[in-house]
Amino acid sequence: MSNVLIRTLSGIAFVAVIVGSLLLGMSTYCVLFAIITALLLNEFNDLLADHGLAQVNNTVSVISGVYLFIAFFLCCSGSAGPIAFAPYLLSLLFVLVSGLYFKQESPITTWVYTFAGQLYIALPMALLNVLAFNQIYTPILPLAIFIFLWLNDTGAFCFGCTLGRKINFQFSIFNLQFTHKLFPSLSPKKTWVGSIGGAIVVMLGAWAYYTIVGEGTLLFWLGLGLIVCVFGTWGDLVESQLKRTLGIKDSGRFLPGHGGALDRFDSALLAIPAATAYILLCTA
Repeated sequence: MSNVLIRTLSGIAFVAVIVGSLLLGMSTYCVLFAIITALLLNEFNDLLADHGLAQVNNTVSVISGVYLFIAFFLCCSGSAGPIAFAPYLLSLLFVLVSGLYFKQESPITTWVYTFAGQLYIALPMALLNVLAFNQIYTPILPLAIFIFLWLNDTGAFCFGCTLGRKINFQFSIFNLQFTHKLFPSLSPKKTWVGSIGGAIVVMLGAWAYYTIVGEGTLLFWLGLGLIVCVFGTWGDLVESQLKRTLGIKDSGRFLPGHGGALDRFDSALLAIPAATAYILLCTA
């Protein structure tokens, strides 16, 4: 079986699982995304250990991150109050105190990377619950985030492949150099043409989503699409920076033909917090 076919089939299966879990109900959604949170943290911690950056307590990190997701789920669904976050806060204190009792070459480095995993992965995944609940469970917003991310990737790829290499430019503003490539040092294949093309596709998708859903205003959905597009692209580049620093191509082997779990959710890790902030400001 060719790599293209494997990549296509696994990509279709991935989309089907994400969409299906969101539409089937809050129990299915909670279980799947708690598992995804665990996979992301485990992969992140393995990368740190494999490249000698830090020996993070993987068990504590993963359990803490999954619990944070569940705590947000319980609070957002109305099943529990703020007290649900108490065990998570205690787990963070444990990370700090454990350096006093366990032999660690650099306790501060361990703290930094442990908290980095919680901030970079656990918190964004937990914030998905803020989008999923509006008094009752509704998958409209979480589903929109992922659809807009997929449309952005597809649009950027199509426009980049067809027009990205044909449109070249270079100019400078305030001693800053700009070329047709978005971030050549991190992702040589990404171009401004591709990014703009992705944004156009997302805007069209936002209009279609508004038409189908029939909730909110068109301006709201266009704004959400733009936020997801911009921060999703940055999320991709942030993970590319991580991989470039570690000298690796893929973060793991989570999905055949697509790399690791971080490779599949890198855009979402920045898009979800940005979308949450946007929606909270819109409803304030």
